[in-house]
Amino acid sequence: MKQKPRSRVNRKKAKTVLRLLDLEHAKAAVLNSLTSADAQRGYRHAIDEFVDWYCSEPRLAFNRTVVLRYRSYLESRQLAPGTVNLRLGAVRRLAYEAADCGLLSSDLAAGIRRVKGVKKLGVRLGNWLTVEQAHSLWQSPDSKGLKREAGPSTSCVAAGVWAEAA
Repeated sequence: MKQKPRSRVNRKKAKTVLRLLDLEHAKAAVLNSLTSADAQRGYRHAIDEFVDWYCSEPRLAFNRTVVLRYRSYLESRQLAPGTVNLRLGAVRRLAYEAADCGLLSSDLAAGIRRVKGVKKLGVRLGNWLTVEQAHSLWQSPDSKGLKREAGPSTSCVAAGVWAEAA
């Protein structure tokens, strides 16, 4: 018996170049997934900045290479590593939501999620107390009323110490 040729299913192919409308749709999905108003504000700012940068470049495909270029752009602006990592996190989330909405292939989204953040280098400055010094400070007589107004963890943080509970 002769077999019928199988008809190809017309699936909507995921895009590589996202237009402004697609990015806005993915942005709305990201913001709707966040519960905190502060997180929404921070992600909205980070995504808007990425969209402005992305749309200023001519017809870039939304892939790992573009996100690496964006990371280089952020680093060239001399932003703090925490700021760069926050903005990259928003872009990763944008890619994840775009893939969930069918706007971006899951392979491209996985590549974008693998973009590493910036390492936080540096040393904490100042004279940090040891656990024993912090304990003796806490046990010292209370001359300023610090113990009455704050708990032990608050006082240790105010003194510049984060000691684990013994």
